[in-house]
Amino acid sequence: MNTTIAVLMGGPSSERDVSINSGKAMFTACESLGYDTILIEFEDDILSHLDTLNRVDLVLIALHGGIGENGRIQGMFESLGIRYTGSDALSSAICMDKHISKLLAEDVGISTPKWKRIRKGKTINKFEYALPCVIKPNSQGSTIGLTIVNEESNFDFAIKKAFEYDDEILIEQFIDGKEITVSIVGNEVLPIIEIKPSHDLYDYECKYTKGMTEYICPAELDEILTNKIQQTALEIYKLFKCRHYVRVDFRLDKNDQHWFLELNTLPGMTDTSLVPKAAAVRGNTFEQLVDSIIQQALGTE
Repeated sequence: MNTTIAVLMGGPSSERDVSINSGKAMFTACESLGYDTILIEFEDDILSHLDTLNRVDLVLIALHGGIGENGRIQGMFESLGIRYTGSDALSSAICMDKHISKLLAEDVGISTPKWKRIRKGKTINKFEYALPCVIKPNSQGSTIGLTIVNEESNFDFAIKKAFEYDDEILIEQFIDGKEITVSIVGNEVLPIIEIKPSHDLYDYECKYTKGMTEYICPAELDEILTNKIQQTALEIYKLFKCRHYVRVDFRLDKNDQHWFLELNTLPGMTDTSLVPKAAAVRGNTFEQLVDSIIQQALGTE
């Protein structure tokens, strides 16, 4: 009997549009791979789809942010015995909370920019913080709500903007240098990508608009540095007990020191996304990448 897969996309998060793009791409890949595939789009009515989700062999989660990435969907599936792709509930919750993930990384000696977590309603003295700094929601993706503050006059605006998306925000040291990212599929570390956006910040528009960002893959780094960064990424992946596929984001400063920013447990899977780009350099098609994720979740790889 053929394997039946439900591709779950949408959700109520601010990354809903990206999720739908990922879901459609993964659905097409599943069909071309010969799986019996169902496409499920929801907003906040996931419970109305449980009958269908309970009947399939595997749920391919194409959600980004919110309940799709913070462990809530994963926890529900685990309690119902529904098999799904991506990291489990606990790993998802840890990785979605930037404050917690940075604490855990720092505890084992992994460099991460200095930061302070601020809860909504607390008094903030902007004169305590050296500029430039980064102000961002604690639990958001796709750089939504994130601002690089170069001038004191922009500080209050950046605080207000970040709090629009979360009740907890981070004020983080800005690392001047390169934006790099490392994808991991299974336990295989893919080539490093350097990201060169047309804006000062690798923002939502640069991430999801073709032609607005230059991607260098593999990144033009020497072998020793490349291996060091890839090893750190794998160490973080194992530390957080992730599975199937992730993307680990770093900043690389002018002294070639790499700084851990965050780990994405459900990275984008669109035609501008980074995991497929890294897999392609390794010689894998998008369909092969999706199939590898499916086979891992089914326990056959």
